[in-house]
Amino acid sequence: MYGRCTVLGATLRGVEAIPVDVEVAVSNGLPGFSIVGMGDASVQEARERVRAALRSSGFQMPSDKIVVNLAPSSLRKTGSGLDLPIAVALLAATGQIDRACIENRLFVGELSLEGFVRGVAGSLAFALCAKKRGCSLVCAEDGETVSVDGLAQYGLRFLGGMRAAADLPLLSPLVPESAACDLDFRDVAGHEVAKRALQIAAAGRHGMLMMGPPGSGKTMLASRLPSLLPPLSQEEALETALIHSVAGESIAAILSGVRPFRKPHHSASLAGLVGGGSPIRPGEITLAHNGVLFLDELSEFKSSVLQGIRQPMETGEVRLTRADGTV
Repeated sequence: MYGRCTVLGATLRGVEAIPVDVEVAVSNGLPGFSIVGMGDASVQEARERVRAALRSSGFQMPSDKIVVNLAPSSLRKTGSGLDLPIAVALLAATGQIDRACIENRLFVGELSLEGFVRGVAGSLAFALCAKKRGCSLVCAEDGETVSVDGLAQYGLRFLGGMRAAADLPLLSPLVPESAACDLDFRDVAGHEVAKRALQIAAAGRHGMLMMGPPGSGKTMLASRLPSLLPPLSQEEALETALIHSVAGESIAAILSGVRPFRKPHHSASLAGLVGGGSPIRPGEITLAHNGVLFLDELSEFKSSVLQGIRQPMETGEVRLTRADGTV
């Protein structure tokens, strides 16, 4: 059962998916299962998920030396979306599935111990990555699928379905429905001066500062500002949906044209607003792209946080620099 195989996967970095070559080699030696190539803890844990999923799906787990290399090795890999390409490459290397069914395909998905394929965050980013590489996408059936021109997307519910991988079903893309904002500007009675100011702010894409006693309607007015804005264009909707998809949030409303409205709590950290963490995740400013960012109780935010968001708000761009590069 010795052999080698390479399958195309991907990992998220910022708001884009970077292709990863998953190379598997099964050779003679002390039994073991090692993953190299700068994978984080969730990638290293894939060994146990893959081992259990293969056995639950009726495949044979080789009792030989197994080495998985994630190339390029200089790129840090994160997330559980590499479970499926690792398992598929292992099956192809040991001759348990036909190698022809994995050619020109990008695989993304998390495996359960029973062998079921689960969706992962960033489905739209992976779809755009597959289109850029000129191949089709194989992912979980239960994920949100967005129609991408020129891209075939196949659904895999169970790892055992790779036995008939040539006949995988095409996924039905999420059909955007016409939707209106739940909170409509027309519901506001009175407040004529404030309403006029909101209309000017919406028309010119200006910032707006509202001051007044508690209960005077500041939050009520601000929450209805998205209903004054025109629906998202197709290009804006795809760009905004990509950000929310990477963040693991629903994109159904965005694809229907509703602009995002973000309302972070005043105790939010600088990383929560601007973005950060490991792996780097979009912050509230980025999630409000093409929409409205509402900072309620502005004076309660930490001074360091307000200073940190000033530069992104002025330039219109969030740029995060870390040891492994700039996003």
